[in-house]
Amino acid sequence: MIGRRDETRLKGPAGNLREAVAFDENVGTTGSLGGTTFAWEERHACRAQWIYQSGNEAVQAARLAGRHVFKIKVRSSAATRAITTAYRMRDVRRGLPDGVGGDALPGNRWDVKEVDAITDREWVYLTVEGMVVA
Repeated sequence: MIGRRDETRLKGPAGNLREAVAFDENVGTTGSLGGTTFAWEERHACRAQWIYQSGNEAVQAARLAGRHVFKIKVRSSAATRAITTAYRMRDVRRGLPDGVGGDALPGNRWDVKEVDAITDREWVYLTVEGMVVA
């Protein structure tokens, strides 16, 4: 019906994709003297579900070192299947709106540690690790 909100659209697995994330690729260049400049460029933005990672030794070791580890679930597409561990993820709903330092992209930064694009045809699962908490 026109004008009515479709309630079934928000039910089910897609209704859990409440967070806004973006994935960036390092497109840095090497100068004539061999120095490398890092520049990040956004490749894909989408909705995601954050899943608390608990249990294994690597996760607990990261937490003891002050880093957060989460599993991220995003809908499978050509862009999300192209994500590699060379990418970074940004939580665009949190963090500084004008970026950090010389990086103007908004949001908190997370390192992509693992990508699972083959287990489930509908979803891509990523393991991300946050920066060291002071």
